[in-house]
Amino acid sequence: MNDFDIPIFKKSYELYKLFHSFRNSIPKQDRFTIWQRCENIILDIVEGILWASQISKSEKLPVLEKTSVKLNFLRVFLRLLKDTKTVDAKKYIALETLVDEIGRMLGGWIKSTKD
Repeated sequence: MNDFDIPIFKKSYELYKLFHSFRNSIPKQDRFTIWQRCENIILDIVEGILWASQISKSEKLPVLEKTSVKLNFLRVFLRLLKDTKTVDAKKYIALETLVDEIGRMLGGWIKSTKD
């Protein structure tokens, strides 16, 4: 199986594409602060998922747990984007829905790695 075929990678890739599609609607003052931070965190999540898919089971857990922490940071920053009206509720819900799906998948992967 190709690493690009794993469902969690596809979801995180989809999250980045969706996030990127909103970029032009973001005010310039926010685009280079919290928006950029969120974008970097999403890329870190994609990278963590790919990294974990490449390494042995014994090495996976720390990478997956670090990726999970990044996902939690992203949740907080997305909420900040909504609360500061940088993104509207519709965009926030679309992003948060994908983040929740990735979170469930990541939680399952972490649980199966611990077993």
